[in-house]
Order: sequence, then structure tokens, then C-alpha cells
Amino acid sequence: MEGQDEVSAREQHFHSQVRESTICFLLFAVLYIVSYFIITRYKRKSDEQEDEDAIVNRISLFLSTFTLAVSAGAVLLLPFSIISNEILLSFPQNYYIQWLNGSLIHGLWNLASLFSNLCLFVLMPFAFFFLESEGFAGLKKGIRARILETLVMLMLLALLILGIVWVASALIDNDAASMESLYDLWEFYLPYLYSCISLMGCLLLLLCTPVGLSRMFTVMGQLLVKPTILEDLDEQIYIITLEEEALQRRLNGLSSSVEHNITELEQELDNVKTLKTKLERRKKASAWERNLVYPAVMVLLLIETSISVLLVACNILCLLVDETAMPKGTRGPGIGNASLSAFGFVGAALEIILIFYLMVSSVVGFYSLRFFGNFIPKKDDTTMTKIIGNCVSILVLSSALPVMSRTLGITRFDLLGDFGRFNWLGNFYIVLSYNLLFAIMTTLCLVRKFTSAVREELFKALGLHKLHLSDTSRDSETAKPSANGHQKAL
Repeated sequence: MEGQDEVSAREQHFHSQVRESTICFLLFAVLYIVSYFIITRYKRKSDEQEDEDAIVNRISLFLSTFTLAVSAGAVLLLPFSIISNEILLSFPQNYYIQWLNGSLIHGLWNLASLFSNLCLFVLMPFAFFFLESEGFAGLKKGIRARILETLVMLMLLALLILGIVWVASALIDNDAASMESLYDLWEFYLPYLYSCISLMGCLLLLLCTPVGLSRMFTVMGQLLVKPTILEDLDEQIYIITLEEEALQRRLNGLSSSVEHNITELEQELDNVKTLKTKLERRKKASAWERNLVYPAVMVLLLIETSISVLLVACNILCLLVDETAMPKGTRGPGIGNASLSAFGFVGAALEIILIFYLMVSSVVGFYSLRFFGNFIPKKDDTTMTKIIGNCVSILVLSSALPVMSRTLGITRFDLLGDFGRFNWLGNFYIVLSYNLLFAIMTTLCLVRKFTSAVREELFKALGLHKLHLSDTSRDSETAKPSANGHQKAL
């Protein structure tokens, strides 16, 4: 009997492993297909002309797609874990959700950590160096020569990074135990290095997310149709049509030798056509879309931002009075044993909405920063080098998202796998400073966003706008539509 029980236990364990592997493979396959369509939408088509370069670009494309799929998995990891915990609590004995268990959740976290390290330290550097390689001088040109050069560059980069980590660790921890751990590559180097990358990603999120939270109002205002209050859209469309016809006549009357004037007129004509398209869209929009959807979305964004700041403020108070509020505190009861939110399923749903909102805001804020403004991909006109840069940036942001959500107190879900091994998560001063900076920066960005129009008018009324004392926001474009509907530049 004992032998039969042991065999049945082994069979059950084997079937469980096969089922979990199949689920992980199917989830990743879906993410890979979606990522492939996203990248090919922005990839420059002219990169596939020559045979050798076409192969190199295709390999870099597959590696970038893999990285973007891993980034999407890292973003979905925390919401999937939260909703899985609530489902297991609501239906503990349901046969159809037996595949959703703690072993699967832990496996997904470990795979996300492993693939994030693989993409960040191996695949993306290989794709970049392989794309830029030409082969060593004196060797026969071809794919093999470029692969050889890429591998040599990767080895040199690995030696450089390991040397930097070794010196930094020796300077920070100078005791005997730390010196012995310096020679352990797998148990010390990689977790320590990934911990540093995670800290850099959290600092980048700290910089991007408050900016993105304020920019979300402008982005949604551009996507949605604004209410028409005291406006005559027919008159504005008539005026902009006259200006379009006038610019077209001037453009047809110029000779081809005056290239500078033609370029300026074409730019002005494109701006006029864009504004005309927006006015026609506003005219065709229904009354409920103009007067209900736009205010509702703005109010919803304001509520979500306010809740995020409020949760961070409550987390700061918890950090001051309770040690278990630390991200590296005591472990929770486990998957499916207790709810992670005081409000049950509703609280878990709110946490998921806030996590996605923070991720979208961080991406918007990342591309809104001047230093990363050139990273914005363009449809059918983005080079593979820029795609690799975008994939690495999104991977860093998405890998740091669970850590940031736990650090800010957005969720109480304990980080699993290597995500919970970061040493800096147990530092009280770092975690408290992170929460304070996030709350202060988000509040300042929102105040600046909603008071910028009043501030500009005050500067104009006092005549101080000529001194350029106020920073013009990136939300206001160079060609603003005036009250009568046409652009001021015209």
C-alpha cells in the first residue's frame, strides 16, 4: 500500500508539473504573439533589404519580442496573483480552478525573475552588439564573424560589470563573510546585481510616475472629445477650410527651387489639416460623448490619483508605527488562505486598477521626460536600435512595478521568489524616503498641472511673461488653437 501511495503521489506530482508547464507556455505564447504584432507595427520596413542584415534584424526582432513579452508578463504578474488569491478564497473546492494554486503562482514569479535577468543581462546586450557588429578585421565577413564579435563584446561587458560589482561590494561590506561571498557567482553576484537594477528601476519609476500622473489628464484630453461650451464648430471649420485653401494655393504658386518656403508651408498645411480633422471629429461626436464621457474620465483620473496618494500617506503612517508594513516584513499566510485586502474582492479589484494605472502613468511619464523623448517609437519608422532601447526601458519599469507597488503600500501581497530577496527592501530609511518623495512629487506635479493656466495668466497680467519666468509646460504645443478655432501661428 505504501508503494502504491508513493507511485500515485509521484504521478500526481508529474501531472501537476506538466499542467503548470503547459499553462505557463500558453500564457507566454499569447504574450509573445501580441508583442510581435506590437513591434512589427513600429519597426521600420526598410531594415529588411540586404540578406545578411535581414537575418541580423530578424534575430534582434525575435529577441526584442521575447523581452517585450517578459515585460508584459512582469506587469501582469502581480494583478494575476492578487485575483488568483481572491478566486481561490471564493471557490476553494471548485474543480475547474484546481489548476490555479500556490505552486503555479510561485513558478510564475520565479520564471519572471529568471527571464528578466536573462533578457536584461544576456539577450538585449547580445541583440544590440549583434546589430552593431561587422566582424573583426582580417576575418571573412558573414554571420559567424558577427556572432564571434558579439560574443567577445559580451564577455568583456560581463567582466566589466562583475569587476564593478566586486569593487562596490568590497567597499561597502568589508567583513570576512562578505569577502568570501564575493567568490560566489550564482548566490551573490546575480541577486546583488539584479537588486541594484531593481533599485534603479524603482528610482526611475519614482521620477516617471508623478510626471505621468499629471500628464494623463492631457493625454486623455487629446484622445477624447471635449465639451463644446460657447463654441460654434461650423464657423471654426469654415475658417480653417479657408486657411487650408489659401495655403494650398500659395504652395502651388511657389516654384520648386524655393525649398525652404515650401517646407514651412507644408508644415503649416499639415498642422491645419490636423486641426481640421479634430474639429470635424468633435462635430460628429454625439452629445453624450462630448458632455458625459470627457468629464467622467477626468473625474475618474482625479479619483484614482487621489486614492494613490492617500494610500501612500497611510503607508507612511504604518511604516512609522508598525514594522510589518515593511516590504521585507513577515510573510503572509500564503496563496488562497486569506484576503490581501481589508475590503475583500472589491479592495483587490481596486488594487489591480491602481497597479495598471500606475504602470500606464509611468510609461507616459517616461516618454514625457526630455531625456527620453527621442525614444518615442513611430509607426513603420523605428529602427531596431531604438526598439531595443524601448524594450530594455519597459523591462526595467515593468520589473520594478511589483516592488514599487509593495513599497508604496498599494498592495500587501508579499513578493515571491527573487523579488523578495532585495536587501534594500529591508532598509527602513530607504523605504520611508521613497514613500515621502513619491507623495510629495505627485502632489507638486498635480498642483503645477492644475494651476499652470492661472499662473500663466497672472504672469501675463503683471507683464512678467516677457522675462520668461514661468516654464511653459509640455502640455501646451507650439501651435495652439485660438478662440476662433485656427492656429495662432497662422
